[in-house]
Amino acid sequence: SRRGLLKLVGQRRRLLDYLKSKDTDRYATLIQRLGIRK
Repeated sequence: SRRGLLKLVGQRRRLLDYLKSKDTDRYATLIQRLGIRK
């Protein structure tokens, strides 16, 4: 369902924001591995 998908995306975004503030090295590694450009 669309709502479930949006919820998952929101959770992942919060996780990324958390990692960016708490563990920048791991965040950078994760971003590179996922191929996300920001």
